[in-house]
Amino acid sequence: MKPLTAANKLGIYLPAAPEEFQNSMVSRSDLDALRSDPPQWLTELQTNGPFPRDVIAKKLGVSIAGLARGGVTEALTTEAIDELIASPPQWLVRERRTQIQVRKDAERIKEKQEARRTASNRPTKLRNL
Repeated sequence: MKPLTAANKLGIYLPAAPEEFQNSMVSRSDLDALRSDPPQWLTELQTNGPFPRDVIAKKLGVSIAGLARGGVTEALTTEAIDELIASPPQWLVRERRTQIQVRKDAERIKEKQEARRTASNRPTKLRNL
């Protein structure tokens, strides 16, 4: 697989990885080896960053689009993320509130669909046959 795909699967920011990782293809067995016995550079990147946007968004409890709206365009380290959490700027408070509402709406829709399915007289479909 391409280095970017491997970096995404490992949850690391590709430009922060060593040159040999960035410039070589990674096999599935190589990826499994990196996961089971990570080298020092990988452990350091997974612990302290810099992190890609999806990891930053997850750590802050917002969406990737929320990061963009907040002006976060580059990779952040654990220290920078901790600073944002310790004294959240207004955009972060707003985006967290939005994310909570999105989750509530998704749960409400899921419950509504489930209630509709159980109230229906249609037989359940057999799946994965």
